[in-house]
Amino acid sequence: MQTILRDIPNYLTALIHALRTKLRDENFLARHRVRPQDFTRQRQLTFPVLMLFVLQQTIKSIQRHLHEFLDDLARGEIFEPVTSGAVTHARAKLKESAFIELNRDCVLPIIYGPEHPIQRWRGHRLLGIDSSLMRLPDSEELGQVFGWKEASNQHGATGTRYPEARLSVVYDLLNRVGLDARLEPSTLGEVALALQQLEHLQSGDVEINDRGFTGYLYLASVCQRGRHFIARCSSGSFLAAQEMFRLNRANQSKVVWLFAPSEQRAECRRLGLPLKLKVRFVSLRLPSGELEVLATSLLDESLYPTKEFLTVYHWRWEHETFHLMLKGRLELENFSGRTVEAIRQDVQAAVLLANLESVLSEPTEAALSQQSTPEAQPLRVNRSNSYHALKDQVLDLLYRDIPVPTVVSKLLTLFKGAPVAVRPNRKAPRRPKPSFHRSYHFQRRVKKAVF
Repeated sequence: MQTILRDIPNYLTALIHALRTKLRDENFLARHRVRPQDFTRQRQLTFPVLMLFVLQQTIKSIQRHLHEFLDDLARGEIFEPVTSGAVTHARAKLKESAFIELNRDCVLPIIYGPEHPIQRWRGHRLLGIDSSLMRLPDSEELGQVFGWKEASNQHGATGTRYPEARLSVVYDLLNRVGLDARLEPSTLGEVALALQQLEHLQSGDVEINDRGFTGYLYLASVCQRGRHFIARCSSGSFLAAQEMFRLNRANQSKVVWLFAPSEQRAECRRLGLPLKLKVRFVSLRLPSGELEVLATSLLDESLYPTKEFLTVYHWRWEHETFHLMLKGRLELENFSGRTVEAIRQDVQAAVLLANLESVLSEPTEAALSQQSTPEAQPLRVNRSNSYHALKDQVLDLLYRDIPVPTVVSKLLTLFKGAPVAVRPNRKAPRRPKPSFHRSYHFQRRVKKAVF
């Protein structure tokens, strides 16, 4: 069955024009080079070329990627070879903030602009803040900056270690957009890091978090900024939640006052946080039969019915799959460099690439949903296919003076290839942790890379 794509939306054309203009802006270059003399000589690895080289996020060897990239850039003509060492030296002149600014000033304003409607729940954006630990290349410099993780097994310490960092992302759960990403030492707790990222929440946003964040200080910090929260409670958390777990009744809703624990009151006063919060607790029954208790600042039962919270909290899983996509499909932990600058550039480039894929694939998603019949399973864009197409066309999209509708139309055509069927309510049993031999077999002989 043929999928018919409508005209290119104006917001996509505006997005590509904004990115092309920014990449060629001399002031943009000046803000994101390490020294004033960097990128002043005419080399093959100019500032925009280097940024697009990093944005491709390949897991090939640097030299092979470089040859293919320059061959594409030269359009089949003979080009002067560049060594991988030259890439390392060039990347030392580039700040990670260049990718952050492209995301903040070009991508996000288009996504949340007036011409691009976004998905909301009862008028609210649903955001999550969560982190994931990342293993870094074995480098003394990286270990000094991010800290070391001692490796151990069932017999105890093995005497080996590796650098480890924590990646925390503010993520729009319904629109698949990363608003902010920070890579910090793994010794910095996820709650402390999330507190720093609360500044990216806007009025009316609802922050959805897992059990590890559900403490008084964190919830009070969200409320202090005039934002809302939906937080999962553990069986040992607040007394109201403990009582709901004890009764084991679903679809219950209760509004109570929470008071700051005595050991946290001094810290609350220092931060200017309220010493009491009015919080609503709701109990829900999971498909597995387990009781789930959520705490929320959305107090009105008529505006926010209890029965909807099960679906709303399930959307938080989109954040888990985002981290899985970064580590799996994009192979983020297979970094393209071993310096601090290269690691941070790879992280920010991956988030920028993910956001571009989200917004560029939307017309294809809409076309596939219209193609699906009520009897058939709904179809979605194959993310492996869309990421590969986006990486492969990045020079045409952001560097060459090809008309934007031409290159975007080609991308949308590539995106619609080999869609995947969505099986509603499909739940695969959680597998036990694989053995070393099964994991080795998967990594060596089964796993397929995107690019």
